[in-house]
Amino acid sequence: MSRRFKRHELSDTVAKKEGRKLKSRREKGRAVWFGLGMFGIIGWSVAVPTLLGIALGVWIDRTWEGPFSWTLMLLVGGLMLGCLNAWYWLERESKRD
Repeated sequence: MSRRFKRHELSDTVAKKEGRKLKSRREKGRAVWFGLGMFGIIGWSVAVPTLLGIALGVWIDRTWEGPFSWTLMLLVGGLMLGCLNAWYWLERESKRD
């Protein structure tokens, strides 16, 4: 019984790998552009909220004086929001395949 189960697992594993390899061969040109596009999406999804946080923080710091730096706090907040946004895009794309 154990031996049969292992053969079945091996057969499933080989079939999955074969399917991935065939899919990769069919979509050869897409992979390069898809990878570059993902770099762009991830980069912008982190950079834009970070820069917006910095800009808002600088404006608040110049408008109202306070004991702490809004620029630094909103930079960190924007960076965290951007990382969550990038994670969302990666999860979405990994589920698509």
